[in-house]
Amino acid sequence: MRTVDEHLADILKSVPVLAPLELALLEAEGAVLAEPVAAPVPLPPFDNSAMDGYAVVAADIAAATEAAPAVLPVIGDIAAGDAGVSAIRPGLTARIMTGAPLPAGADAVVPVEWTDGGTATVRITRPAPPGHYIRRAGEDVLAGQIVAAPGTRLGAAQLGMLAAVGRPRALVRPRPRVVVLSTGSELREPGEELAPGQIWDSNSFMLTAAVTEAGGVGYRETTVGDDPGQVLRSLEDQLARADAVVTSGGVSMGARDVVKEVLTGQGTVQFHKVAMRPGKPQGFGLLQGTPVFTLPGNPVSAYISFQVFVRPALRAMQGLPPDPLPTVTAQLTQEVRSPAGIRHYLRARLEFAGDRYRVTPAEGQGSHQLASLAAADAIIVLPAGVEAMAAGAHVEVMRLPS
Repeated sequence: MRTVDEHLADILKSVPVLAPLELALLEAEGAVLAEPVAAPVPLPPFDNSAMDGYAVVAADIAAATEAAPAVLPVIGDIAAGDAGVSAIRPGLTARIMTGAPLPAGADAVVPVEWTDGGTATVRITRPAPPGHYIRRAGEDVLAGQIVAAPGTRLGAAQLGMLAAVGRPRALVRPRPRVVVLSTGSELREPGEELAPGQIWDSNSFMLTAAVTEAGGVGYRETTVGDDPGQVLRSLEDQLARADAVVTSGGVSMGARDVVKEVLTGQGTVQFHKVAMRPGKPQGFGLLQGTPVFTLPGNPVSAYISFQVFVRPALRAMQGLPPDPLPTVTAQLTQEVRSPAGIRHYLRARLEFAGDRYRVTPAEGQGSHQLASLAAADAIIVLPAGVEAMAAGAHVEVMRLPS
């Protein structure tokens, strides 16, 4: 058997990095930036008001009190985007709205709450120092400053930043398009009636959602039976639109393991036993240049295999480090055991208690037991050389996506 690390290394050296393309901002959501983006102007581009209030010369109101307010003539209004009042001189004021440009000569903004709200003249009851409630030009971003670096995944805040510096489009590595296909003549679509020996397909729904969680775009195909010709045609039909294909089922040693039968010798696809539980039977290779991941059919095996092998590969295809799921060190609440010579992945619940993480293994650890996976929020990782760990020992724990 090959090790987990050997199988992952073989995958990562084979998957292609997606070519960058230019997309409109909202089309680029979730994609990975492939260029540095710099601000052409400072942000804010001009001094502006942080409050609704009055633009003043601070010296004019230095002695203002409730008992003896400063009274100033109001020469006009300045709204956001309005440059109608471009300057004031000492002894005058202008009403100003949040975000409106500060007129020349003013060096402070008095919030409306400190005044009587007058429109012809205003009574100001408190002093304000120079710079009060003024947002200075370049306070957020300087002209020429890099606001988004290559390798940044574009979420809501990052897209807002690109728009704020005037970029309508961005050069990105797109989210990988991943087709997910379950095989097995026993599978039926959820909602259909089951005959004896049949089950509803869960893997394709689970894995398509996992693709989305990993930053890709998942496309679920309907299940395919165990006819070799139909399986091969279904796979080949997806290659034109897919950046990667993920199958589940048909990769072990049985007489009807059709995926292994039809893909052996196709492209660079190879099948291996990997020293892990769950997920020992694995296949991977390029078919007409497209990565094809063939995962086991048991639901937990398929899910763990996706997180360990497919997720890092999808990150690599976007030019990102092929990082695993985030991990923490946690203290076991009970003893765990593992077969010799394999890396064992155990479903668990993680909690932060006091000053440390504590992790409790699930009761059901069979590769078919999807309920314990659905209730888990973490995976305990036991190294291949460990056969038992006592309660209180510290273990590596992968945190599952929320």
